[in-house]
Amino acid sequence: MDIAYWIVAALLAAFYLYAGALKIVRTPDQLRPMMAWVDRLPLPAVRALGVLEVLGAFGLILPPLTGIAPGLALTAAIGFVLLQCGAIPVHLTGKDRQVAMNIVLLLAAAVTAWLATTWV
Repeated sequence: MDIAYWIVAALLAAFYLYAGALKIVRTPDQLRPMMAWVDRLPLPAVRALGVLEVLGAFGLILPPLTGIAPGLALTAAIGFVLLQCGAIPVHLTGKDRQVAMNIVLLLAAAVTAWLATTWV
């Protein structure tokens, strides 16, 4: 189960680290081609989501890797499940209506949370 956790958590962390960093450093005009919903949220909220995604990515990897408070990995994974539970309605009420990626991320985060229970 440890190998499965590291594979899924690493992929999830890489995705959220990249997406979060983009939300932190790019302008709304630069984000719009990838994220059609960016105009429906205030820029500070987009930046805050980016910070949460980056922190969550670190939370999936660092606690189990260092052995310091490894239960935080479960918290980070649950946070990503909740994030996607909020993202799906945002996409469905907007123009893009593409939620396949959100569902995949939701399932990956749920699997990661389940696998992270070995450290709790």
